[in-house]
Amino acid sequence: MSKLNSIIHSDPNIHSGDPVFVGTRVPVRTLLDYIEGGDSLDVFLDNFPSVTREQAVTFL
Repeated sequence: MSKLNSIIHSDPNIHSGDPVFVGTRVPVRTLLDYIEGGDSLDVFLDNFPSVTREQAVTFL
């Protein structure tokens, strides 16, 4: 769980407290939406370059 805490955080001043990837304003829900929609991880990372591959893979 501590590894997850190092890549995701929640701040009431960012997206109303929705969990986002550390160092970004990208909600983790966005990654799940891409995957659920059939897009690959690479498509998500291309569209959100501020999220690192390590962050996304660790979260998944």
